[in-house]
Amino acid sequence: MVSLVLVALSGWPLAAQRPPVKAFVLAGQSNMVGHGFIAADPKRNNGLGSLEHVAKNPASDAKFKGLLARDGSWKVRDDVWIHYLDRKGPLTVGFGAGPDCIGPELGFGNVVGEATREPVLLVKLAWGGKSLAEDFRPPSSGGTVGPYYIEVVRLAKAVLANVGEEFPELKGRAVQLAGFGWHQGWNDRINGAFVQEYERNMANFIRDIRKDLGAPNLPFVIAETGMGGHEEKNERALDLMRAQAAVAQHPEFKGNVAFVGTRAFWRPAEVSPSDQGYHWNSSGETYYLIGDAMGRAMTDLMRRGTR
Repeated sequence: MVSLVLVALSGWPLAAQRPPVKAFVLAGQSNMVGHGFIAADPKRNNGLGSLEHVAKNPASDAKFKGLLARDGSWKVRDDVWIHYLDRKGPLTVGFGAGPDCIGPELGFGNVVGEATREPVLLVKLAWGGKSLAEDFRPPSSGGTVGPYYIEVVRLAKAVLANVGEEFPELKGRAVQLAGFGWHQGWNDRINGAFVQEYERNMANFIRDIRKDLGAPNLPFVIAETGMGGHEEKNERALDLMRAQAAVAQHPEFKGNVAFVGTRAFWRPAEVSPSDQGYHWNSSGETYYLIGDAMGRAMTDLMRRGTR
């Protein structure tokens, strides 16, 4: 059975009468922050690649159409909440790099919210331009522990210990840390030395995070840094992606770590809001698909853990 962290909320017994909140930490660098455009700007390839365009396109998958309410506004969930550094609230669009952007949190939260009966809380901890080799460096890798590794542990614990204060509608519920999602890699894949140690650092990161958050078998999902898609030819980039995939194949991680391929979600600049390849060309469609795939991988790991 999956080990879960139970966090007692101040003034309430550990075993609350109502179902506990299932909490998921989403961490990484700028592509977890999220630069996917929401609005369809006619000056940017006629809005192609934006979340609005794909949501209103009759040919789109139902998961995109379901993002809109009957009046055309963006739906706001009443069973999934998000805490992202200085922002928080019920899950909807606008929790990316700015209120005009999304990251993987929207797709992830929608999938996990539909798959669970309990309330869901996403704790998003992401900062742009950060490497695993230095900024998120885990203790077991030796050298200086990354300051953003320390921040992930500190902030995750702080939010989970104060859910009732952060979200009054969740006051009185126990909290279960149910999973960890990771989308990061650009600042490592542009550095050959960082690429060479990525697999080791990622495996150590998972072990150390589980230890420091008190969840020995915490389900962990790694989303590939697949910018460039299947046409990517840069060997450093390809080696980094292979390293990410290899971590999930470690025997100790069988059934509790999943790798999510993302290269199929790449959209070229001519059908996207920008040509920022390192930010998935600002495609809201792409960021949603990454989160959706991460959510599906996470729910699969959770099902395995309860067998």
